[in-house]
Amino acid sequence: MFVQRLSILFVLVAVTAFLALSAARPSSGAGPERTYTVRSGDTLWSIASARYGGVPRAAVWEIQHRNHVDGGLLVPGTVLRLPAG
Repeated sequence: MFVQRLSILFVLVAVTAFLALSAARPSSGAGPERTYTVRSGDTLWSIASARYGGVPRAAVWEIQHRNHVDGGLLVPGTVLRLPAG
């Protein structure tokens, strides 16, 4: 009888732990999303190199990916979502 109750308790604890750990919750590690409003003459490379250290190639790709932008011209006034950096 004791072993059966202990087994049931173990299953309940395991199910509760699984549900608690698998629940979706926002991440606080990424920080707030940043935005940038495109100005005349801006390029993805100039925006990325002004905001991220080193070679901005990865940041350019991330900006393109987040905003569904190809390598073409940026339209002044467009608001871009920028990666945390």
